[in-house]
Amino acid sequence: MRGGHEDPESATGRLGQVTTAIAGGAHPGEIRVAIRGGSEMFIAYSDTPVERGASVLVTEDLGGRAVRVVAG
Repeated sequence: MRGGHEDPESATGRLGQVTTAIAGGAHPGEIRVAIRGGSEMFIAYSDTPVERGASVLVTEDLGGRAVRVVAG
């Protein structure tokens, strides 16, 4: 297990960087996550606003390239 990741294909448990600010609640932003030998973009939801450039932790895969994050 590398860095606490059970599934190397999953974004859950990985750190990402906010590329489009997350307004919070039902208003997502976008993050970049290093995964599968490259980096991928995900639509990101957070309970609280997160500014562009901030580091976040992916806590849940919501399906369809959407994830839930917390500021880290």
